[in-house]
Amino acid sequence: MQKRTKNAPGKVRDSIIRILEEAVGPLSVGQISARVNEDIGETPTSSVRSYLRLNTPGLFLREGRGLYRSSNPKSAVEASGFSVKERQKPFLHLLSTLHHDDCLSWLERQPGNSFQAVVTDPPYGLFEYSDRQQAKLRSGRGGVWRIPPSFDGVVRTPIPRFTILNHQQLVRIKEFFELWGKLVRRVIVPGANVVVASNPLVSYLVSGALAASGLERRGEIIRLTTTMRGGDRPKGAHREFPDVSVLPRSMWEPWLLFRKPLDGRAQDNLRKWGTGGFRRPSQDKPFGDVLPSAPTQAAERRIAPHPSLKPQSYMRTLVRGVLPTGEGVVLDPFAGAGSTLAACNVVGYSSVGVEKDAEYFNLAKESIPKLTKYGVA
Repeated sequence: MQKRTKNAPGKVRDSIIRILEEAVGPLSVGQISARVNEDIGETPTSSVRSYLRLNTPGLFLREGRGLYRSSNPKSAVEASGFSVKERQKPFLHLLSTLHHDDCLSWLERQPGNSFQAVVTDPPYGLFEYSDRQQAKLRSGRGGVWRIPPSFDGVVRTPIPRFTILNHQQLVRIKEFFELWGKLVRRVIVPGANVVVASNPLVSYLVSGALAASGLERRGEIIRLTTTMRGGDRPKGAHREFPDVSVLPRSMWEPWLLFRKPLDGRAQDNLRKWGTGGFRRPSQDKPFGDVLPSAPTQAAERRIAPHPSLKPQSYMRTLVRGVLPTGEGVVLDPFAGAGSTLAACNVVGYSSVGVEKDAEYFNLAKESIPKLTKYGVA
């Protein structure tokens, strides 16, 4: 039987303080105990409960149904851990504006009812875009990122391994996107579409969080594409099980579709806000929820070598559809290499992007003008 490590006096209390100050919302004793175990090692739940009782209401406040929060919490934005200390100047190109900032603090500063649509490809698991994991990716060490071997002499794009995320990391995905959804809901107009790229392994968490934030679920847009993700035989046992795929080969990608509740009927909302539907490709063809998409071509990746780059052919079709009257501003809070903003430039929409990573922000400044011109006669 493994011997339990005895923590120094005050260590458990300090861990609980840290956890509750950084939490997006109140936590249960079980949630706090699990995070204390992650923070300082194995700790009895009884010790956590005792510290909570002894220090309430001094350090901690008890909410209904056994939930606790800090009596001196950081702002939810500070709690996200996504901060930018030295912001660069905004970058403008044609109809697009790119900001170097943490999207949560940036959203918190924006006036309400400012944007008519959101189209974004966020870090699905947050963990893969932490500073530490990005450093591993850029050094070729991988970490949560799987660096696939070359295929027929072609270097393949790194992909995050969502199957290794632990329970607490999955919980934090839900907490983050619920907070993000609340901030987005305030800055978009009624009826505005919110289209969020996801992954089949975590989309249920993101979808539940966005619904909890007060946005209305409207289905999914399926990016129909075959990638190199999945389909592999068991690692280290491929000869023993030659007829087995551990996961199905990925042939589609869910883009979650939500909207801010309408102001009256759809026609009322369209007249007042210009939102509440999708722009049809033509008068006799409705906007569909399955969009064929080839993998991003090597020529585009050379322009914008971002691990999550989506092809312009797909992005231009998608962004054109999100403004039903063809008027308004599209927001991308996780701009990456700027593919959404470039697509908006091509279809004639104004757009605003936010990117926290300085290297990706600088990449986007170079790639947005080139992606805007890509494939345009």
